[in-house]
Amino acid sequence: MREVELIMTPPEPHFVGDGFRVHTFIPSSYRVDMHRMNPFIMLDYNSKHYFEPTDNPRGVGVHPHRGFETVTIAYKGRVAHHDSSGGGGVIGEGDVQWMTAASGVLHKEYHEEEFSKNGGWFQMVQLWVNLPSKYKMSPPKYQAIENSHMNRVPVGDQGSFIELIAGDFQNHSGPASTFSPVHISNAKLKTFDSVEYCFPKHFNTALIVIEGTIEVNGQAAGTDNFVLMSNNDEKFNIKASDDATVLVLSGEPINEPIAAHGPFVMNSRDELVQAFRDFEAGKFGYLQD
Repeated sequence: MREVELIMTPPEPHFVGDGFRVHTFIPSSYRVDMHRMNPFIMLDYNSKHYFEPTDNPRGVGVHPHRGFETVTIAYKGRVAHHDSSGGGGVIGEGDVQWMTAASGVLHKEYHEEEFSKNGGWFQMVQLWVNLPSKYKMSPPKYQAIENSHMNRVPVGDQGSFIELIAGDFQNHSGPASTFSPVHISNAKLKTFDSVEYCFPKHFNTALIVIEGTIEVNGQAAGTDNFVLMSNNDEKFNIKASDDATVLVLSGEPINEPIAAHGPFVMNSRDELVQAFRDFEAGKFGYLQD
């Protein structure tokens, strides 16, 4: 069985803009750096947080990205996204927005207007997924993935299921298009139900317990815990101690140099310098704040 390498409680939260109160699991001070979980090179987890009503939507203003993809998974609340390549939309509970920054975009993310006016509980995950060097300068694109478009694979005996975002599970596929082998799913497990996952052992693999309490190969992990799996084997088992939602991530490492600074993730310092020059020259397009 694939062993549990580390169970991490949430680091101290910080705000990204004024709309996202996040715990950064990747990279973190617990030895989970960009290389250890590559192609997942950043993971911000907005644990469940209540936002008071406001007429001025909270969020993050216009900023650039190049060299990777951003993936936002909504569990509670609603977010509006816009980018300079024309991508955008609103995602709510269960939906995903998948933005390929690639050669460069400007984008912004805010709480959706009605959600802002009413206030409410907010819980989301944002991932940065690295791109292989041959795709880093490809055209930007945007995938709006509605929850209703995700395959649900039944598991257990009580109505549990696996909700597929990207990759495969038991010969079913998620709707997201990816540039390297990536598996992302939500395991929605009823109390005492279990599921076995199987990924190639060299794939970097981790879990976040979004709701509930689980056992991973018999080791307990609670709500908001990050579970890093070792690369010693292929299979592992998740069992729900009570009703649980678990985000499962697994991906083939991109064995290339990583040069990262701020909003850019490239393969060399020279490419980073060029990214800043292109941004300052207006080559990422235009987006009004």
